[in-house]
Amino acid sequence: MKYLIGIVGLIVILGIAWLASSGKKRVKYRPIIVMIILQFILGYILLNTGVGNFLVGGFAKGFGYLLLYAAEGVNFVFGGLVNVKEYSFFMSVLLPIVFISALIGILQHWRILPFIVKYIGLALSKVNGMGKLESYNAVASAILGQSEVFISLKKQLGLLPKQRLYTLCASAMSTVSMSIVGSYMTLLKPEYVVTALVLNLFGGFIIASIINPYEVTDEEDMLEVQEEEKQSFFEVLGEYIMDGFKVAVVVAAMLIGFVAIIALINGIFSAVIGISFQELLGYVFAPFAFLVGIPWNEAVNAGSIMATKMVSNEFVAMQALAQDGLNFSGRTQAIVSVFLVSFANFSSIGIIAGAVKGLHEKQGNVVARFGLKLLFGATLVSFLTATVVGLIY
Repeated sequence: MKYLIGIVGLIVILGIAWLASSGKKRVKYRPIIVMIILQFILGYILLNTGVGNFLVGGFAKGFGYLLLYAAEGVNFVFGGLVNVKEYSFFMSVLLPIVFISALIGILQHWRILPFIVKYIGLALSKVNGMGKLESYNAVASAILGQSEVFISLKKQLGLLPKQRLYTLCASAMSTVSMSIVGSYMTLLKPEYVVTALVLNLFGGFIIASIINPYEVTDEEDMLEVQEEEKQSFFEVLGEYIMDGFKVAVVVAAMLIGFVAIIALINGIFSAVIGISFQELLGYVFAPFAFLVGIPWNEAVNAGSIMATKMVSNEFVAMQALAQDGLNFSGRTQAIVSVFLVSFANFSSIGIIAGAVKGLHEKQGNVVARFGLKLLFGATLVSFLTATVVGLIY
């Protein structure tokens, strides 16, 4: 029965994307089918095989060590607060971003990351039927971050038509930067985080290919990555450390605001209609949760967490998932977890539009105009990833 529901869910998600397509006759189905098959193969390997368990285990172990090293720095500054029994989200989850960001800066300075990004992007462009620029952007977004990636493409931003700009922004919203991944692994099982990262990379191309199809000629597909101004090692290190700290503080500020606002809205809804806002959203999202493979008796609670991620951000939703009392089955836990691993939420619209506008004002206004369509597509990517996991878990 789960396979029948999952297949129906897959058809519904792809069908919704097709109905929203700006060029139904231009959709290339062959690359889409290839990428969906790759999603199932890679997802199965990562979740259900010894090789996958080994790879995920190694990845998680590596990040585990990094978080321990990050804790040394946090403890030095804040007097051992990471090790106290009272759990601190800011200390344990957000501040390690500073250390991970510093490592990314070092790898950038040594030209290791640009090499990896370039050749993975070239390989992807052979599979997804899109241009080299789109493929580079997707990989770079997953490493550099959803706003930082546009800096490396600032030479070309002003030359891009609306369709290509949409795909670049959709990739940035569907992936998550490596500086955040370690934080996710403190809240979710590493195998779910790694699986979501891989599946979302292809899912972003699948949904964008349906919603926003276009042709790219060889003349148009020139990939010119902006070289950063030559800096010394310690200049780069200091810059990335400060960038990581800004990300941690911004996320903390957004969490304070969103959690408080949601609590206020929950209180108002409970007082007026006897049901909280999040519970109401749970009923709205429950049919979609059911279609991606979650049993109906868990669909309302799961739908509430999924909706919380979209209206606030993934950290708020991950905290809700980690709360005791939900008693989700292992399969539901896996489906909801992979759904949460992306930047698909309302606040990301402003972040991405602001990042592009800071580099090219006209193109930033274009991004702001298709912001809701951007969120719609990125949310479909999350549902697609969740459906694939529901079918193979």
